[in-house]
Amino acid sequence: MRICSKVFYGRLASMLCLVISTLMGLTACDSSSDIPVQQVAEETRLNDNELQQLQSDNQHQKNHQNNLNHQHEEFYFGFDLRSSPQEDAAQYLPFLEYLEDATGYHFKLHFTPKSSTTADELGQGNVHFASMGATSYLDAQSRYKVASLVRGINHQGKAEYQSVLVVKNDSPIRSIKDIKGRSFAFGSRSSTQGHLIPRIMLRKQGLSLKDLSRYGYTGSHQNCAEAVVAGKYDICGMQDQLAEKLVQRGQVRIIYRSAFYPSSGIVVNREVPQEVIDKVQKALLGFYPQGKHRKGLYHWDQTEMPRGFLVAEEKDYAELKQWSLQLGFLKKKTK
Repeated sequence: MRICSKVFYGRLASMLCLVISTLMGLTACDSSSDIPVQQVAEETRLNDNELQQLQSDNQHQKNHQNNLNHQHEEFYFGFDLRSSPQEDAAQYLPFLEYLEDATGYHFKLHFTPKSSTTADELGQGNVHFASMGATSYLDAQSRYKVASLVRGINHQGKAEYQSVLVVKNDSPIRSIKDIKGRSFAFGSRSSTQGHLIPRIMLRKQGLSLKDLSRYGYTGSHQNCAEAVVAGKYDICGMQDQLAEKLVQRGQVRIIYRSAFYPSSGIVVNREVPQEVIDKVQKALLGFYPQGKHRKGLYHWDQTEMPRGFLVAEEKDYAELKQWSLQLGFLKKKTK
């Protein structure tokens, strides 16, 4: 029987995060600041007996499916960290279950080690598919010749997103013109909304990193916002939808919005057979998270693809590629 409980996925993601953090050196699963994130309460976690039973039931189900489906193959799915490992995992696990149902293949969630990047994990064959932003994709495409299959569709029905600059509610900073000489927090170095686009915003204002009193990389959008709320940095450049949620809670204030750029999507490495790619892309384009596939999803409306996907094309990334070269995110190829 298919398990669709949001609590179940929260529990499972929490356990996965604890195990993977220990084995692979990930950053801490839980956030350490005042901003409430989707935490999994201790009393809702599975105990050892429940976990053993779950694993046994799951393996029995998979064995049964394998006997019925001779096409069954296994693929690893990676992702750029957006919130916390357990929250991101809770969102992707039911999504991967949808892909299994739609394709007949088996997908396993892969956590990127702290010593690596999603681009490297994808390009080196440790994962076959990955959810990643444009910066990670352009890096992986430049070095490993990976391909972008689809881009996420936002709540407005467009495959694009913005970055925003946020400050504490009581900050004297009122606009982007007040940033010079202030401290600035970015998310991950490989993040489009948390690093590349904020750098573009600064450059368009004639500002470089040298014009800041200091800057740092916090690893995720959530951590970036927390750093501002905790007073560790004056400004954070981050994902627009998460920022809007924090604004509604009265925790931050948005002082500037970027232009629109291509949204995150699903990328595939070059070793995956074309017939598999075609089947997965078809399943992604047929994914209706606000319609018939809504049941069982976990906070999918808070992802960067709340209304599903559309086909990605190389030309979509042309402007960001030029900025990436100009700002040093990509190395210029010599003839």
